[in-house]
Amino acid sequence: AVVSTQSTGEGAGKWFSETKMSLGLDFPNLPYLIDGDVKLTESIAIIRYLGRKYDMMPEDVVRGDLAEQLVNGMRTYITKIAYSGEFEKAKPWFINTLGVRLKEFTAFLGEGPFLFGEKVTYIDFMAFEFWEQCRALSPESFDGMDVVNEYQERVASLPGIKEWMDSEDCTRRTYSINAPHCSWPGFPNTEKTE
Repeated sequence: AVVSTQSTGEGAGKWFSETKMSLGLDFPNLPYLIDGDVKLTESIAIIRYLGRKYDMMPEDVVRGDLAEQLVNGMRTYITKIAYSGEFEKAKPWFINTLGVRLKEFTAFLGEGPFLFGEKVTYIDFMAFEFWEQCRALSPESFDGMDVVNEYQERVASLPGIKEWMDSEDCTRRTYSINAPHCSWPGFPNTEKTE
């Protein structure tokens, strides 16, 4: 399988002018996944596909949909304020909403250790990524959130994830959460670039 989130090595110009339209993707974009005859774009479509392929779907479909939507909805909020041009003005609203969602997530998680008990699902990876982004924006929001912090540690310690997080290939070392030109790019460059 080929999964790409970047145009590294070929440059953005070549990606947009040549490669993007030559891969046979229905909706050419990044990220994309090519797995045999399967060609997908869009982050959620890709992660759901991988969840089905590797038996990482929640058994409780309704709660799974709810958890996925919570994460995706909050991600929309962080994107909206990052690109708003009024990041500092909108940030307090987001941090307040984040505090509420962290408490709700704690209750939803329950006894864990993962969102759906012992089984790791694709939604655990979505939640992990999102909470890490939130931690980059507002580390103080995670003070005293022991259940969420321990959950994050459990996901980060999973085989494969730990090795990737420790590797030089870990994208959080080299790529921002949002585009470098927005009001809040996120890690690794937390300052706006001109």
